[in-house]
Amino acid sequence: MSETKVSPNLEATLKSLDTEEFIDIHFYRPIGYRWALLFNKLNVSPNSVTVASIFIGIAAGICFYFQSLAINIVGMLLLVWANMYDSADGQLARMTGKKSALGRILDGTAGDLWFISIYAAICLRLTPEGWGIWIWLLAATTGFFHSKQAAMADYYRNIHLLFLKGKSGSELSHSPQLKENFKKMKWRDGFIYKLFEAFYINYTVGQEAWTPRFQEMMNIIREKYDGQAPEWFRTAFRAKSLPLMKYTNMLSFNTRVIALFVSLFINMPWLYFLFEITVLNAMLLYMIRRHERVCAEFCKQL
Repeated sequence: MSETKVSPNLEATLKSLDTEEFIDIHFYRPIGYRWALLFNKLNVSPNSVTVASIFIGIAAGICFYFQSLAINIVGMLLLVWANMYDSADGQLARMTGKKSALGRILDGTAGDLWFISIYAAICLRLTPEGWGIWIWLLAATTGFFHSKQAAMADYYRNIHLLFLKGKSGSELSHSPQLKENFKKMKWRDGFIYKLFEAFYINYTVGQEAWTPRFQEMMNIIREKYDGQAPEWFRTAFRAKSLPLMKYTNMLSFNTRVIALFVSLFINMPWLYFLFEITVLNAMLLYMIRRHERVCAEFCKQL
């Protein structure tokens, strides 16, 4: 008798309902799931889907160079398509168990490459209109804060997942452990992987530097509870952390893309940069302060 393979349902391909945004749950994840089922049937790897999303996202950015609203709309549709694939690659990886270090590298850089393309296209579009070098300086400043917003949103999401699903359900990293692993890696055995690990260590150190009270709380858990948080704490922490998940989602893709699309519709793409620097930065600072206050309270209880 032949063995019948049963594909996991949609919810099984999600990281967690706690950390999913409304638009993702009702639009990107269901469509990504359908793409993942198709790619699985065609034996397409998650990494191939990620590479496809990179090219589609870069093509979207190029469309925003043009003054034509019709071409801009094509770019918007391409960017939505790219994000569908970005959803599908993770769902496909969880569906098939095909997870790899290369996949983590590609997935981590995909969105960055999309927005580098978008920023460059907007700058090239506005430079001849009298902005000159100033639009490039504005874009560089925006890009710096964009990276911080995305990094901290990802960090807080993985903190929540750690106490929701445990280590197996979270990608939260600890820089001392990463540095130990880095020392064991040989350049000759995997130059690309070790280079990525060097960048990832720096990325994680930056996240940890912004969260001193959380680091203090985790040190207490490691020393007093041997790294295994008691159940009462996990339940209480998740209750405090859950309201912050909406901010991690707003600082990720959907909110910023809505602002980008509005700025393009009114032919004022520079407004998108100001939105990131003002509104999203205010949201970032609020999220950090509130999370740190929660961690300080739990430090006393632990």
